[in-house]
Amino acid sequence: MSIIKDFLLQLSLVVVPVGIYQAYLLGHIRIRKNINLFLAMLWGSSILLCMSFPISYGNGMHHDFRIVPLLIGTLYCGQRTGVFLSVLIILYRLYLGADAGFYSSLLGIIFGYSVILYFQKRFVSVSKDKRIKMAVMLSSYYCFVGASFVSMLRGVTTESLTMQFFHFGCAAGLAWLMTVLNENMAEIHTMRKELQNAERLRLIGNLTGVFAHEIRNPMQVARGFLQLLDTPDLSDKKKQYIKLSIEELDHANNIIHNFLTLGKPVSDGNENVDVGDQLKRAVTLMQNYALSKNVTIQTNIESDCLVHGNAQRMSQFLINIMKNAIESMPVKGTVWASCISVDGSQVEIRVKDEGIGMSEEEVERLGSPYYSLKENGTGLGMMVCYQIIKSFKGKLKVLSEQNVGTEVVARIPKA
Repeated sequence: MSIIKDFLLQLSLVVVPVGIYQAYLLGHIRIRKNINLFLAMLWGSSILLCMSFPISYGNGMHHDFRIVPLLIGTLYCGQRTGVFLSVLIILYRLYLGADAGFYSSLLGIIFGYSVILYFQKRFVSVSKDKRIKMAVMLSSYYCFVGASFVSMLRGVTTESLTMQFFHFGCAAGLAWLMTVLNENMAEIHTMRKELQNAERLRLIGNLTGVFAHEIRNPMQVARGFLQLLDTPDLSDKKKQYIKLSIEELDHANNIIHNFLTLGKPVSDGNENVDVGDQLKRAVTLMQNYALSKNVTIQTNIESDCLVHGNAQRMSQFLINIMKNAIESMPVKGTVWASCISVDGSQVEIRVKDEGIGMSEEEVERLGSPYYSLKENGTGLGMMVCYQIIKSFKGKLKVLSEQNVGTEVVARIPKA
């Protein structure tokens, strides 16, 4: 009965921190500052509690599930958090006593955990199913390495071997369960955000179709008469007023154009589009604008980058993203634009700059209406970009670091 109690306690010590992490993931807990420190303390507390209250089998044998918070913390929070957690395990085990258990833990970290660190970056980039398989395999490998060193240092008995296999299976099963929960909750979070954006776009589209043209017509008339008033005999001050008025009308017209783009159906005029050709065209169009800002553009364009969608919208997306990249560098810099084939089934578009960058909170708000980091921006440009990539059945991701730069990554299925 005591073994069952110990097992349930270990299970709760793993599940509760995972639940807190998922609550943060779903936005119920808003911790923006020092988030890495918060997550490191969360998983570290779980590890310390698991090691403090192990499952005791009698005859000095005991096990715990420290591998689960160690694995989840490393795979989802990064290598730096993982190194902190592994050092924490070694120091706390040394505090408990420099016996055979300490040396088996130390050797397990050196030979088992190093493999987890090696696969962490790959884990982030693979699909959901591969992540689950990878988590189970890594936890099983770590347990196998740890069990091997325990057997070498303490000797092998039938009872100890049975307990090792039991612990092996439980740890792998728990790692599978926690990874599945994390992935499913992340999917729910993504779907909820997409539904909110879709509803917002639907409302904007409905309003746009009713009002945009009625507003545009008088604006064009006003612009035309302003141009007629701009005669050579006017004073410089009045000419400046007319110029500013025309510029503001053009700015308003551009906003209306973005609204109309959001309101258009996403499947009109679809065809096979060569993204490489579209990127070359966008670079050519933006070259003079980049030179005026002392910005150079470097490209890496592969062949066989065909996707299915609207060519005009792809061109609009590339021009919008490159214009944002150029404008993010107030003095000078370089923009890297690439189009490559990935895994033989996807086309990856990357546009990277050396601009001012953004914080994590600013990146999360990208694509929201009326949110922009530009002085006269409306945020509609990024909304259009997200919608365009969605119309190609792709995904758009923005990676940014303040005072370092921003990278926009779009992945689209091949035609």
